[in-house]
Amino acid sequence: MRTVAIYAETVDPRRSLPSVERVVGAMAENDLPHALLVDCARSAIADKREQSPEFDFDEIDFDDLVVTANHQAQAIRDARLRPLLNATGVLIHTNLGRSPLGTETFDAVRAIVVGYSNLEYQTVDGTRGSRHEHAGKLLARACGAEAGIVVNNNAAAVLLVLGALARGSQVVVSRGELVEIGGGFRVPEIMEESGCQLVEVGTTNRTRLSDYSESINNDTALILKVHASNYRIVGFTEATAVEELATLGPTVVVDAGSGLLDATTPWLDHRPAWLADEPGVRQALSAGAGVVTFSADKLLGGPQAGVIVGRADLIEQIARHPLARAMRADKVTLALLQQVALIYLSGDARAIPIWRMATATTEELRVRAENIVVGLDGAKVVDTEAVAGGGSLPGLTIPSVGVAFGGTGTENESLLRRLRSESVVARVVDDAVVCDLRTIDPDDDTQLAQILARATPR
Repeated sequence: MRTVAIYAETVDPRRSLPSVERVVGAMAENDLPHALLVDCARSAIADKREQSPEFDFDEIDFDDLVVTANHQAQAIRDARLRPLLNATGVLIHTNLGRSPLGTETFDAVRAIVVGYSNLEYQTVDGTRGSRHEHAGKLLARACGAEAGIVVNNNAAAVLLVLGALARGSQVVVSRGELVEIGGGFRVPEIMEESGCQLVEVGTTNRTRLSDYSESINNDTALILKVHASNYRIVGFTEATAVEELATLGPTVVVDAGSGLLDATTPWLDHRPAWLADEPGVRQALSAGAGVVTFSADKLLGGPQAGVIVGRADLIEQIARHPLARAMRADKVTLALLQQVALIYLSGDARAIPIWRMATATTEELRVRAENIVVGLDGAKVVDTEAVAGGGSLPGLTIPSVGVAFGGTGTENESLLRRLRSESVVARVVDDAVVCDLRTIDPDDDTQLAQILARATPR
């Protein structure tokens, strides 16, 4: 008698899962590349598979799967760089890209950015040129320096200066100026990385000329003076001025930080009161500083960059250092900074958004606010206080005007989320959501009003 074996076909339960392309085809229309939509679909399917340990894939709801994939696609869109309306009242908002550049500045350099240029080329004789001959030279001219170069940020500028001028030597710094700047970078750490030896003098609140002079010896290469741009010491204080330090012998390097090109603000009708005692780059050079470093994307109102200006021989030495190539700025940054420098040299920097916003009168802002609240239930015009931000002018405020919506803490958080979903970043002041108009371009008022109408409860 023969035995007959009967084999039953085993069906892989994963076959019941919908295909990736089927999920992609059902997803909402959007501007993401197909490859990213495939990633979202695969991830959504994988999530559902992990949630079904018994391989009961027939119970998976297809529509729910598509919703999950769409949520992941939206997360990718939200993570991309995109424009926002800054209604926080913080002019130089580090998290929102610091100083706005404005369409006029960008339009002026568009041809340079999108095509070829004479970035490192001498058109007169057809030989290689230097990228420092453009923005760096113009910025030096704008602040009264002999020469200047541009690197990728001010921390890099300080590191490069110390490495080029003081590696293996001593640098004298007041204990009250051993600051920590954005991102956790501390002056002592930057000095250590540059290869120089930190010599601390004075105390946190008082450092006299004698403290510096008693610490100077044959190994001293520089005296570093760091502007306290992101904090303020008040009370029983004493600091030594640049002109006094310049009499001691070693080169004085000033980290001006916030990038106010000239303390007298000759590009404006008058110096704004909220600048208080903020020092200028030109004044530091006039007082005897050999080198000054500062940020381009703070009060200068340019793109992210660090600027080094000063004596021609020192700038040349800095530019020749090997680190200068690693820290150099690209053609987009240099083109934008060149245009910013030209605006300052024209004598009217109100074409730079940061100054246009900062100098708008409260009367102008109030008229705009009153126009925005028309037709918005529960909205009202309020007086506010804006700030410079970006680690500049700590403790100082700028009178401003905004649009406010009252509510409880939960309601305010919900409203803030709705506004962020529509690309508006606001803040809560005195139990109300406030959109500060000092940091909103007047051309965006209509858009802001429409978004508020959609986002606010009726």
